Amino acid sequence: MTPEASRPVKVMRVIARMNIGGPAWQVSVLTRGLQDERFESTLLTGHVDSDEGDFIALRDPFLPHTSIQGLGRSIRPGDDLRAFLELVRLFRRKRPLIVHTHTAKAGVLGRLAAVVARVPIRVHTFHGHLLHGYFSPFKTRLLIGVEAVLARLSTHLVVVGERVRDDLLEAGVGTAEKFTVIPPGVDAPLIQPASESMSRLSIDHRLPIDRPIILFTGRLTAVKRVDRLIETARIVTATRPEALFVICGDGDLRGELERSSRDIADSVRFMGWQADLSAFLGAAQAVVLTSDNEGMPVGLIEAALAGRASVTTDVGSAREVVLHGRTGFVVAPDASAIADALLTILGDKNIRESFEIAASTWGRERFSTNRLVHDHQKLYQRLISGM
Repeated sequence: MTPEASRPVKVMRVIARMNIGGPAWQVSVLTRGLQDERFESTLLTGHVDSDEGDFIALRDPFLPHTSIQGLGRSIRPGDDLRAFLELVRLFRRKRPLIVHTHTAKAGVLGRLAAVVARVPIRVHTFHGHLLHGYFSPFKTRLLIGVEAVLARLSTHLVVVGERVRDDLLEAGVGTAEKFTVIPPGVDAPLIQPASESMSRLSIDHRLPIDRPIILFTGRLTAVKRVDRLIETARIVTATRPEALFVICGDGDLRGELERSSRDIADSVRFMGWQADLSAFLGAAQAVVLTSDNEGMPVGLIEAALAGRASVTTDVGSAREVVLHGRTGFVVAPDASAIADALLTILGDKNIRESFEIAASTWGRERFSTNRLVHDHQKLYQRLISGM
């Protein structure tokens, strides 16, 4: 059986919520890209909490999707049961050939519902994992046990990077032959020259036009270690007081972070969620990531596509995006190490420009949306032919 020999293959994609971040980017691209004579895609998603940026509202307001009541970030047994039963009902009614789940909670509910509804092909994508930096040792062991069982119920598993796959295999989740590495794909931002970008930021956001910008994008939550970013800013501005750390994102820790950075308030700006990052990327001299845990960070991919040097902690598959010494620096999760790398980029124009050229080339070769869609088409066709 092949897509070409029959009607379009029905794919139902499930994600717990479309908050701004890597999973939402990938789901958006795949929902639109796998919609042709070969595939018929349906996106099922839950609600986004008030302290998170809504990807659909901010980045893709016309994305076709179906809301599932009860599906979302929080674990609530009553809501989760309602979401599970609704997924079973939809799978039985729509009869998809493939159910593809994204994010941990959707992976649990969606795969179990697909088993109950007897969906032939069940795929799950690990955009990262929750093995480090999220839960207590007991809860982590419980999570690993659940994921190991779900892996056996899955036809195939997708991971965004080799490091993520290796961590899961080491923990006992899945088998090597069940995994395929498919890196994310992101639309390249339309970047204007730095001077024009700075002018836009000056007019739209009242940012100064004469200070070097270091950009952070992402959720302001514990695992992102924005507290480490604030400490990095203290170290950098002690040497380069003109440096400006611009933080685009929001989350439960924003108030605490704003209070803790009052001593360097002139050097740190909290901008909240931004629908368009192009001007920020165009004006930035470096992009920084300070996390304790990541999958393959889309913020770093956007930076590469924009031709920007990056500094990242050595977590998840970050070093598969930032090529150490070629497109930026991959360093230990330590404020001093991050600061030293940023100061090198700020202080040496030749290094910075070399990183920018290499980052743009690498980003466009490795992380295009066309490649992401094509890789999924190949995977689905392989799984279908193996039925």
